[in-house]
Amino acid sequence: MRFATLEGWLTWQESLNPKTIDLGLERTRQVWQRLVPPDLSSSTVISIAGTNGKGSTVALFEAIFKQAGYRTGSYTSPHLLRYNERIRLDGEPVEDQQIIDAFQATDEARKDVPLTYFEFGTLAALLVFAREKPEVVLLEVGLGGRLDAVNIIDADVSVVTSIGLDHQEWLGHDRETIGREKAGIFRPGRPAVFSGSDMPASIADQARMLQTHLYINGREFHCEAGAETWNWCGPSRMLNALPYPHLPGQHQLDNASGVIMALELLARKTPLDDRAVVQGLEAVRLTGRQQTVEHQGVQWVLDVAHNPHAVSALARQLKENPVAGRTLAVLGMLDDKDVTSVLTLMQPHIDRWYFATIENARGMSAEKLAGMAQSLLPVPPFDTHDTLDRALKTVAEEAGVGDRVVVFGSFFTVAAALAYLDSPA
Repeated sequence: MRFATLEGWLTWQESLNPKTIDLGLERTRQVWQRLVPPDLSSSTVISIAGTNGKGSTVALFEAIFKQAGYRTGSYTSPHLLRYNERIRLDGEPVEDQQIIDAFQATDEARKDVPLTYFEFGTLAALLVFAREKPEVVLLEVGLGGRLDAVNIIDADVSVVTSIGLDHQEWLGHDRETIGREKAGIFRPGRPAVFSGSDMPASIADQARMLQTHLYINGREFHCEAGAETWNWCGPSRMLNALPYPHLPGQHQLDNASGVIMALELLARKTPLDDRAVVQGLEAVRLTGRQQTVEHQGVQWVLDVAHNPHAVSALARQLKENPVAGRTLAVLGMLDDKDVTSVLTLMQPHIDRWYFATIENARGMSAEKLAGMAQSLLPVPPFDTHDTLDRALKTVAEEAGVGDRVVVFGSFFTVAAALAYLDSPA
Protein backbone atom coordinates (compact mmCIF):
# COMPACT_ATOMS: atom_id res chain seq x y z
CA MET A 1 0.00 0.00 0.00
CA ARG A 2 1.33 3.42 -0.96
CA PHE A 3 0.27 5.11 2.32
CA ALA A 4 -1.02 3.71 5.59
CA THR A 5 -2.81 6.89 6.71
CA LEU A 6 -5.54 9.02 5.19
CA GLU A 7 -3.46 12.14 5.78
CA GLY A 8 -0.60 10.64 3.78
CA TRP A 9 -2.87 9.89 0.82
CA LEU A 10 -4.41 13.36 0.82
CA THR A 11 -1.08 15.19 1.02
CA TRP A 12 0.24 13.14 -1.91
CA GLN A 13 -2.91 13.71 -4.01
CA GLU A 14 -2.54 17.47 -3.72
CA SER A 15 0.66 17.30 -5.79
CA LEU A 16 -0.27 14.49 -8.18
CA ASN A 17 -1.82 16.75 -10.83
CA PRO A 18 -0.22 20.20 -11.25
CA LYS A 19 -3.70 21.67 -11.84
CA THR A 20 -5.92 22.08 -8.76
CA ILE A 21 -8.96 22.17 -11.06
CA ASP A 22 -8.73 20.26 -14.34
CA LEU A 23 -12.24 19.90 -15.72
CA GLY A 24 -13.02 16.96 -18.01
CA LEU A 25 -14.39 13.43 -17.75
CA GLU A 26 -11.87 11.41 -19.75
CA ARG A 27 -9.41 10.73 -16.93
CA THR A 28 -12.05 9.87 -14.34
CA ARG A 29 -14.07 7.70 -16.72
CA GLN A 30 -10.98 5.82 -17.86
CA VAL A 31 -9.99 4.90 -14.31
CA TRP A 32 -13.57 4.09 -13.28
CA GLN A 33 -13.87 1.60 -16.11
CA ARG A 34 -10.72 -0.14 -14.89
CA LEU A 35 -12.00 -0.50 -11.34
CA VAL A 36 -13.83 -3.66 -10.27
CA PRO A 37 -16.73 -3.54 -9.71
CA PRO A 38 -17.57 -0.22 -11.40
CA ASP A 39 -21.27 -0.73 -10.85
CA LEU A 40 -23.99 1.30 -9.15
CA SER A 41 -26.83 -0.44 -10.98
CA SER A 42 -28.42 -1.72 -7.79
CA SER A 43 -28.75 1.82 -6.41
CA THR A 44 -31.09 4.65 -7.28
CA VAL A 45 -28.78 7.54 -8.21
CA ILE A 46 -29.60 11.23 -7.79
CA SER A 47 -27.18 13.91 -9.05
CA ILE A 48 -27.40 17.44 -7.64
CA ALA A 49 -25.89 20.52 -9.30
CA GLY A 50 -26.37 24.25 -8.77
CA THR A 51 -24.67 27.39 -7.51
CA ASN A 52 -26.17 27.25 -4.01
CA GLY A 53 -28.43 24.83 -2.17
CA LYS A 54 -26.70 21.58 -3.14
CA GLY A 55 -25.65 20.69 0.40
CA SER A 56 -29.10 21.47 1.78
CA THR A 57 -30.71 19.38 -0.95
CA VAL A 58 -28.49 16.39 -0.20
CA ALA A 59 -29.24 16.74 3.51
CA LEU A 60 -32.99 16.81 2.82
CA PHE A 61 -32.77 13.69 0.67
CA GLU A 62 -30.70 11.94 3.35
CA ALA A 63 -33.13 12.80 6.12
CA ILE A 64 -36.27 11.75 4.22
CA PHE A 65 -34.80 8.51 2.89
CA LYS A 66 -33.56 7.65 6.38
CA GLN A 67 -37.05 8.10 7.79
CA ALA A 68 -38.36 5.82 5.03
CA GLY A 69 -35.85 3.10 5.96
CA TYR A 70 -33.59 3.39 2.92
CA ARG A 71 -29.81 3.19 3.18
CA THR A 72 -28.07 6.12 1.52
CA GLY A 73 -24.59 6.85 0.24
CA SER A 74 -23.73 10.54 -0.15
CA TYR A 75 -20.80 12.28 -1.77
CA THR A 76 -20.39 16.02 -1.12
CA SER A 77 -17.61 18.59 -1.10
CA PRO A 78 -15.79 20.36 0.34
CA HIS A 79 -15.59 19.23 3.95
CA LEU A 80 -15.45 21.38 7.06
CA LEU A 81 -13.40 19.53 9.69
CA ARG A 82 -12.69 16.01 8.41
CA TYR A 83 -12.24 14.69 4.88
CA ASN A 84 -14.49 11.75 5.81
CA GLU A 85 -17.47 14.14 5.80
CA ARG A 86 -17.36 13.96 2.00
CA ILE A 87 -18.27 10.25 1.86
CA ARG A 88 -21.21 9.20 4.03
CA LEU A 89 -23.31 6.10 4.54
CA ASP A 90 -26.68 6.72 6.18
CA GLY A 91 -25.56 10.27 6.90
CA GLU A 92 -22.44 9.21 8.83
CA PRO A 93 -18.86 9.74 7.57
CA VAL A 94 -17.16 6.49 6.59
CA GLU A 95 -14.08 5.30 8.46
CA ASP A 96 -10.53 6.14 7.38
CA GLN A 97 -9.79 2.56 6.34
CA GLN A 98 -12.66 2.45 3.83
CA ILE A 99 -11.31 5.55 2.13
CA ILE A 100 -7.71 4.30 2.26
CA ASP A 101 -8.73 1.00 0.65
CA ALA A 102 -10.63 2.86 -2.08
CA PHE A 103 -7.66 5.19 -2.68
CA GLN A 104 -5.34 2.20 -3.01
CA ALA A 105 -7.62 0.51 -5.56
CA THR A 106 -7.97 3.77 -7.48
CA ASP A 107 -4.21 4.30 -7.51
CA GLU A 108 -3.61 0.80 -8.86
CA ALA A 109 -6.25 1.27 -11.56
CA ARG A 110 -5.13 4.72 -12.68
CA LYS A 111 -1.58 3.63 -13.59
CA ASP A 112 -0.11 6.83 -15.07
CA VAL A 113 -3.32 8.89 -15.27
CA PRO A 114 -2.71 12.19 -13.36
CA LEU A 115 -5.90 12.52 -11.32
CA THR A 116 -6.70 15.68 -9.39
CA TYR A 117 -7.45 15.71 -5.67
CA PHE A 118 -11.18 15.97 -6.43
CA GLU A 119 -11.13 13.21 -9.06
CA PHE A 120 -9.37 10.86 -6.65
CA GLY A 121 -12.01 11.58 -4.03
CA THR A 122 -14.87 11.11 -6.48
CA LEU A 123 -13.61 7.72 -7.63
CA ALA A 124 -13.01 6.62 -4.04
CA ALA A 125 -16.57 7.59 -3.09
CA LEU A 126 -18.05 5.78 -6.07
CA LEU A 127 -16.02 2.68 -5.26
CA VAL A 128 -17.18 2.73 -1.62
CA PHE A 129 -20.79 2.92 -2.83
CA ALA A 130 -20.25 0.17 -5.40
CA ARG A 131 -18.95 -2.09 -2.64
CA GLU A 132 -21.52 -1.12 0.03
CA LYS A 133 -24.51 -1.02 -2.35
CA PRO A 134 -26.75 1.52 -0.57
CA GLU A 135 -30.25 1.68 -1.98
CA VAL A 136 -29.86 5.39 -2.82
CA VAL A 137 -26.71 7.23 -3.94
CA LEU A 138 -26.63 11.04 -3.74
CA LEU A 139 -23.92 12.73 -5.81
CA GLU A 140 -23.24 16.44 -5.34
CA VAL A 141 -21.51 18.07 -8.27
CA GLY A 142 -18.35 19.83 -7.15
CA LEU A 143 -17.99 22.44 -9.90
CA GLY A 144 -20.33 23.07 -12.81
CA GLY A 145 -21.87 19.87 -14.08
CA ARG A 146 -21.05 18.90 -17.64
CA LEU A 147 -17.32 18.39 -17.04
CA ASP A 148 -17.38 17.59 -13.32
CA ALA A 149 -16.01 14.16 -12.36
CA VAL A 150 -19.36 13.17 -10.81
CA ASN A 151 -20.91 13.34 -14.27
CA ILE A 152 -19.41 10.02 -15.36
CA ILE A 153 -22.43 8.44 -13.62
CA ASP A 154 -25.87 8.38 -15.26
CA ALA A 155 -28.36 9.48 -12.61
CA ASP A 156 -31.93 8.26 -12.42
CA VAL A 157 -33.00 11.84 -11.75
CA SER A 158 -31.01 15.08 -11.86
CA VAL A 159 -31.64 18.13 -9.69
CA VAL A 160 -30.40 21.66 -10.38
CA THR A 161 -30.93 23.86 -7.33
CA SER A 162 -30.17 27.44 -8.35
CA ILE A 163 -28.09 29.46 -10.78
CA GLY A 164 -25.96 32.40 -9.70
CA LEU A 165 -22.57 33.89 -10.53
CA ASP A 166 -19.70 31.88 -9.07
CA HIS A 167 -16.60 30.16 -10.47
CA GLN A 168 -16.92 32.35 -13.58
CA GLU A 169 -13.33 31.59 -14.57
CA TRP A 170 -14.39 28.00 -15.19
CA LEU A 171 -18.11 28.14 -15.96
CA GLY A 172 -18.73 31.43 -17.79
CA HIS A 173 -19.57 35.03 -16.95
CA ASP A 174 -23.36 35.01 -17.25
CA ARG A 175 -26.21 32.92 -15.85
CA GLU A 176 -27.17 31.46 -19.24
CA THR A 177 -23.71 30.02 -19.82
CA ILE A 178 -23.46 28.77 -16.24
CA GLY A 179 -26.95 27.24 -16.48
CA ARG A 180 -25.96 25.31 -19.58
CA GLU A 181 -22.95 23.88 -17.75
CA LYS A 182 -25.08 22.86 -14.75
CA ALA A 183 -27.64 21.19 -17.02
CA GLY A 184 -24.85 19.02 -18.37
CA ILE A 185 -25.87 16.44 -15.73
CA PHE A 186 -29.17 15.80 -17.57
CA ARG A 187 -29.60 12.47 -19.36
CA PRO A 188 -31.76 11.57 -22.36
CA GLY A 189 -35.09 10.10 -21.37
CA ARG A 190 -34.47 10.58 -17.64
CA PRO A 191 -36.30 13.26 -15.61
CA ALA A 192 -34.72 16.39 -14.18
CA VAL A 193 -35.85 18.97 -11.63
CA PHE A 194 -35.06 22.67 -11.36
CA SER A 195 -35.77 23.77 -7.79
CA GLY A 196 -34.44 27.33 -7.83
CA SER A 197 -36.09 30.52 -9.02
CA ASP A 198 -35.61 32.47 -12.25
CA MET A 199 -34.36 29.56 -14.35
CA PRO A 200 -32.05 30.47 -17.25
CA ALA A 201 -33.48 29.58 -20.65
CA SER A 202 -30.35 27.55 -21.41
CA ILE A 203 -31.48 24.87 -18.94
CA ALA A 204 -34.75 24.35 -20.81
CA ASP A 205 -32.82 24.36 -24.09
CA GLN A 206 -30.52 21.63 -22.82
CA ALA A 207 -33.50 19.57 -21.63
CA ARG A 208 -35.21 19.85 -25.04
CA MET A 209 -32.02 18.88 -26.86
CA LEU A 210 -31.62 15.76 -24.70
CA GLN A 211 -35.34 14.97 -24.60
CA THR A 212 -35.21 15.22 -20.82
CA HIS A 213 -38.54 15.82 -19.11
CA LEU A 214 -37.82 18.89 -16.99
CA TYR A 215 -39.94 19.74 -13.93
CA ILE A 216 -39.62 23.42 -13.07
CA ASN A 217 -40.32 25.08 -9.72
CA GLY A 218 -43.30 27.39 -10.17
CA ARG A 219 -44.56 25.53 -13.23
CA GLU A 220 -44.89 21.75 -12.74
CA PHE A 221 -44.73 22.12 -8.97
CA HIS A 222 -44.83 24.91 -6.39
CA CYS A 223 -45.26 25.57 -2.68
CA GLU A 224 -47.72 27.63 -0.67
CA ALA A 225 -46.24 29.08 2.53
CA GLY A 226 -48.37 29.52 5.63
CA ALA A 227 -47.71 30.85 9.10
CA GLU A 228 -46.82 27.50 10.69
CA THR A 229 -46.88 24.99 7.82
CA TRP A 230 -46.65 24.89 4.04
CA ASN A 231 -48.28 22.99 1.18
CA TRP A 232 -46.59 21.33 -1.76
CA CYS A 233 -48.44 21.16 -5.06
CA GLY A 234 -47.24 18.74 -7.74
CA PRO A 235 -48.40 17.50 -11.13
CA SER A 236 -50.80 14.93 -9.73
CA ARG A 237 -51.25 15.56 -6.01
CA MET A 238 -50.72 17.87 -3.04
CA LEU A 239 -49.04 17.47 0.34
CA ASN A 240 -50.69 19.69 2.93
CA ALA A 241 -49.65 21.08 6.32
CA LEU A 242 -45.97 20.14 5.97
CA PRO A 243 -43.56 21.31 8.68
CA TYR A 244 -40.98 23.85 7.58
CA PRO A 245 -37.56 22.28 6.94
CA HIS A 246 -35.35 22.41 10.03
CA LEU A 247 -32.95 24.60 8.04
CA PRO A 248 -33.04 28.41 8.36
CA GLY A 249 -34.01 30.64 5.47
CA GLN A 250 -37.08 31.00 3.27
CA HIS A 251 -35.06 29.70 0.31
CA GLN A 252 -35.09 26.24 1.91
CA LEU A 253 -38.70 25.86 0.75
CA ASP A 254 -37.44 25.86 -2.85
CA ASN A 255 -34.88 23.18 -1.98
CA ALA A 256 -37.48 21.08 -0.15
CA SER A 257 -39.99 21.48 -2.99
CA GLY A 258 -37.45 20.24 -5.51
CA VAL A 259 -36.59 17.27 -3.32
CA ILE A 260 -40.25 16.26 -3.01
CA MET A 261 -40.68 16.57 -6.78
CA ALA A 262 -37.69 14.26 -7.33
CA LEU A 263 -39.09 11.79 -4.79
CA GLU A 264 -42.38 11.77 -6.73
CA LEU A 265 -40.49 10.97 -9.93
CA LEU A 266 -38.71 8.08 -8.16
CA ALA A 267 -41.84 6.72 -6.49
CA ARG A 268 -41.76 3.44 -8.38
CA LYS A 269 -38.11 2.70 -7.62
CA THR A 270 -38.00 4.04 -4.06
CA PRO A 271 -41.58 4.31 -2.75
CA LEU A 272 -42.08 6.10 0.56
CA ASP A 273 -45.05 7.44 2.46
CA ASP A 274 -45.88 11.03 3.37
CA ARG A 275 -44.90 10.41 6.97
CA ALA A 276 -41.25 9.97 5.90
CA VAL A 277 -41.38 13.38 4.20
CA VAL A 278 -42.81 15.04 7.30
CA GLN A 279 -40.32 13.38 9.65
CA GLY A 280 -37.41 14.09 7.31
CA LEU A 281 -38.24 17.79 7.12
CA GLU A 282 -38.31 17.91 10.91
CA ALA A 283 -35.09 15.91 11.35
CA VAL A 284 -32.83 17.49 8.72
CA ARG A 285 -29.69 19.29 9.94
CA LEU A 286 -26.76 20.82 8.06
CA THR A 287 -23.61 22.28 9.57
CA GLY A 288 -22.45 25.69 8.40
CA ARG A 289 -25.58 26.86 6.57
CA GLN A 290 -26.99 29.77 8.56
CA GLN A 291 -26.21 27.62 11.59
CA THR A 292 -26.88 29.31 14.93
CA VAL A 293 -24.72 28.52 17.97
CA GLU A 294 -24.97 30.08 21.44
CA HIS A 295 -21.54 30.69 22.98
CA GLN A 296 -21.07 32.45 26.31
CA GLY A 297 -24.29 34.41 25.94
CA VAL A 298 -23.57 35.48 22.37
CA GLN A 299 -25.36 34.24 19.27
CA TRP A 300 -23.00 33.03 16.53
CA VAL A 301 -24.26 32.55 12.98
CA LEU A 302 -22.05 30.38 10.79
CA ASP A 303 -22.57 30.32 7.03
CA VAL A 304 -20.30 29.12 4.23
CA ALA A 305 -21.94 31.69 1.89
CA HIS A 306 -19.27 33.00 -0.49
CA ASN A 307 -21.10 34.35 -3.55
CA PRO A 308 -23.69 37.12 -3.96
CA HIS A 309 -26.64 34.73 -4.30
CA ALA A 310 -25.90 32.94 -1.03
CA VAL A 311 -24.90 36.11 0.79
CA SER A 312 -28.21 37.74 -0.21
CA ALA A 313 -30.01 34.91 1.59
CA LEU A 314 -27.82 35.41 4.67
CA ALA A 315 -28.42 39.17 4.66
CA ARG A 316 -32.16 38.62 4.41
CA GLN A 317 -32.06 36.22 7.36
CA LEU A 318 -30.15 38.75 9.49
CA LYS A 319 -32.60 41.51 8.61
CA GLU A 320 -35.61 39.37 9.47
CA ASN A 321 -34.11 38.29 12.81
CA PRO A 322 -32.65 41.39 14.53
CA VAL A 323 -30.82 41.24 17.85
CA ALA A 324 -30.81 43.70 20.74
CA GLY A 325 -27.07 44.38 20.45
CA ARG A 326 -24.54 44.74 17.66
CA THR A 327 -23.90 42.42 14.72
CA LEU A 328 -20.18 41.73 14.32
CA ALA A 329 -18.84 39.93 11.24
CA VAL A 330 -15.76 37.76 10.75
CA LEU A 331 -15.04 37.53 7.04
CA GLY A 332 -12.42 35.40 5.30
CA MET A 333 -12.66 34.72 1.57
CA LEU A 334 -10.81 33.12 -1.32
CA ASP A 335 -9.15 35.35 -3.87
CA ASP A 336 -11.39 34.40 -6.81
CA LYS A 337 -14.67 35.53 -5.21
CA ASP A 338 -16.80 38.63 -5.84
CA VAL A 339 -15.80 40.35 -2.61
CA THR A 340 -17.14 43.80 -3.55
CA SER A 341 -20.67 42.48 -4.07
CA VAL A 342 -20.48 40.47 -0.85
CA LEU A 343 -19.41 43.52 1.18
CA THR A 344 -22.05 45.72 -0.44
CA LEU A 345 -24.83 43.24 0.33
CA MET A 346 -23.82 42.74 3.95
CA GLN A 347 -22.68 46.24 4.94
CA PRO A 348 -26.16 47.48 6.00
CA HIS A 349 -26.44 44.63 8.49
CA ILE A 350 -22.97 44.76 10.10
CA ASP A 351 -21.81 47.11 12.87
CA ARG A 352 -18.15 46.08 12.81
CA TRP A 353 -16.03 43.88 10.55
CA TYR A 354 -13.14 41.58 11.50
CA PHE A 355 -11.30 40.77 8.27
CA ALA A 356 -9.07 37.68 8.38
CA THR A 357 -6.50 36.15 6.06
CA ILE A 358 -7.26 32.59 4.98
CA GLU A 359 -3.96 30.71 5.18
CA ASN A 360 -4.35 28.91 1.88
CA ALA A 361 -2.79 29.35 -1.54
CA ARG A 362 -6.12 30.75 -2.79
CA GLY A 363 -6.84 32.76 0.36
CA MET A 364 -7.31 36.52 0.24
CA SER A 365 -5.39 38.66 2.70
CA ALA A 366 -7.15 40.68 5.36
CA GLU A 367 -5.44 43.79 4.02
CA LYS A 368 -6.95 43.23 0.58
CA LEU A 369 -10.40 42.74 2.09
CA ALA A 370 -9.94 45.96 4.05
CA GLY A 371 -8.88 47.82 0.93
CA MET A 372 -12.08 46.79 -0.82
CA ALA A 373 -14.13 47.77 2.23
CA GLN A 374 -12.55 51.23 2.20
CA SER A 375 -13.98 51.81 -1.28
CA LEU A 376 -17.48 51.62 0.15
CA LEU A 377 -19.36 54.65 1.39
CA PRO A 378 -19.75 55.04 4.25
CA VAL A 379 -16.52 53.23 5.07
CA PRO A 380 -17.40 50.47 7.59
CA PRO A 381 -15.47 50.17 10.87
CA PHE A 382 -13.11 47.21 10.73
CA ASP A 383 -10.08 45.39 12.12
CA THR A 384 -7.65 43.18 10.19
CA HIS A 385 -6.12 39.93 11.42
CA ASP A 386 -3.46 37.77 9.82
CA THR A 387 -5.20 34.52 10.79
CA LEU A 388 -8.77 33.36 11.27
CA ASP A 389 -7.98 32.23 14.80
CA ARG A 390 -6.88 35.72 15.83
CA ALA A 391 -9.99 37.29 14.32
CA LEU A 392 -12.26 34.80 16.09
CA LYS A 393 -10.50 35.27 19.42
CA THR A 394 -10.75 39.05 19.14
CA VAL A 395 -14.44 39.11 18.22
CA ALA A 396 -15.22 36.66 21.02
CA GLU A 397 -13.51 38.97 23.53
CA GLU A 398 -15.31 42.05 22.25
CA ALA A 399 -18.81 40.64 21.80
CA GLY A 400 -21.18 41.11 24.71
CA VAL A 401 -24.48 39.61 25.78
CA GLY A 402 -27.11 40.52 23.21
CA ASP A 403 -24.58 40.86 20.39
CA ARG A 404 -24.43 38.58 17.37
CA VAL A 405 -21.32 37.28 15.60
CA VAL A 406 -21.66 36.32 11.94
CA VAL A 407 -18.88 34.17 10.46
CA PHE A 408 -19.03 33.67 6.70
CA GLY A 409 -17.26 33.84 3.35
CA SER A 410 -15.77 30.36 2.92
CA PHE A 411 -15.78 26.78 4.12
CA PHE A 412 -12.33 27.55 5.56
CA THR A 413 -13.76 30.42 7.61
CA VAL A 414 -16.62 28.39 9.05
CA ALA A 415 -14.34 25.42 9.74
CA ALA A 416 -12.07 27.66 11.81
CA ALA A 417 -15.09 28.95 13.76
CA LEU A 418 -16.38 25.44 14.44
CA ALA A 419 -12.97 24.42 15.75
CA TYR A 420 -12.71 27.59 17.87
CA LEU A 421 -16.18 27.20 19.40
CA ASP A 422 -15.50 23.53 20.14
CA SER A 423 -12.17 24.20 21.85
CA PRO A 424 -11.91 24.29 25.66
CA ALA A 425 -12.53 27.73 27.13
